[in-house]
Amino acid sequence: MTLAVLAGCATEAPKKVAGPVAAPATPAAPLAPPRQAFADWLKEVKAEALADGVRPQIVEAAFANVKFDDTVVKSDQNQPEVKQTLDTYLSKRITPAQIAKGREMMKTYRKELQQVSRVYGVPPRFIVAIWGIETNYGSFTGGQNVFQSLSTLAYDSRRKEYFRNELFNALKIANDNHIKPEQMTGSWAGALGQPQFMPSSFLVYAVDFNKDGRRDIWNTPVDVFASISNYFQSTGWANGQNWGREVILSKPIKDKLVASKLQPPARSCGVKNHQGNMTVTEWGQYGVADGDGKELPRAKVPASLAQPDGVDGRAFLAYANYRVFLRYNCSDYYAIAVGLLSDQFKDLD
Repeated sequence: MTLAVLAGCATEAPKKVAGPVAAPATPAAPLAPPRQAFADWLKEVKAEALADGVRPQIVEAAFANVKFDDTVVKSDQNQPEVKQTLDTYLSKRITPAQIAKGREMMKTYRKELQQVSRVYGVPPRFIVAIWGIETNYGSFTGGQNVFQSLSTLAYDSRRKEYFRNELFNALKIANDNHIKPEQMTGSWAGALGQPQFMPSSFLVYAVDFNKDGRRDIWNTPVDVFASISNYFQSTGWANGQNWGREVILSKPIKDKLVASKLQPPARSCGVKNHQGNMTVTEWGQYGVADGDGKELPRAKVPASLAQPDGVDGRAFLAYANYRVFLRYNCSDYYAIAVGLLSDQFKDLD
């Protein structure tokens, strides 16, 4: 199936495609530009949008009451100062309540999830897991005015080009009638809907699965599920494979790994904390044990060894689908959280 088909009803390529999650912030810059300077800049943006073919009523609705938002800039500049461990990260994201709600969603939307899974080859548990980690199963998608957020970040002296592209991509979404401009809310960084797609990702990966003419990732669960699955399938999803597994490394194996300096897979997002690129069988022969202390299964599945907290932290064999999670959000903690949460739903697939 081609990307053009999978992407639903997109009529042209976005200005630039970003991952669902906004790129990390760069060093801080001054807040609060002169009010008139921002207003003048906004006039130029409106004129460019009209020249690009965005309908006047869409431009007017999108920028009605938009102002420079200091809180958005502060959020962009606010980087966590306290060092998290994997366990502290997971303790906030994989709770008994989160697991219970995910299992409930698996049952509630079983029919829709199975329909989507048959088309894209992504098992329901992975769809629901990333849905849960991103927006608590659609219950918190962010209430920011996306046009105000993106305008502020595009005007700000950091990452202008990135957010300017996303601003014009957001205008295209509204111009294509997927959602009214005044209803386009999201995160402070402009991430949209239940899967938290940046506008460029929406234009490429969002899907109108129920064929109602709109790719509705805000209010239509089956469109949400299909859009997540389309993103997975389009960025390297390996059908029939799991995401990875937790493993145990004995002290001699840790010392052996430190000494051997195994090379990680080809450089890509997140693999700086990874070692090696062997099959599961080869990792077992190397001396790595399964998470329960038993021998690893014999499998020809390629895997790298992920140790996000270093050699003395928890260790995981990361399969190809783990790296798909990294493309969604470039964080080993995030990818492991999605994988471990999906394990809690395995019996419901």
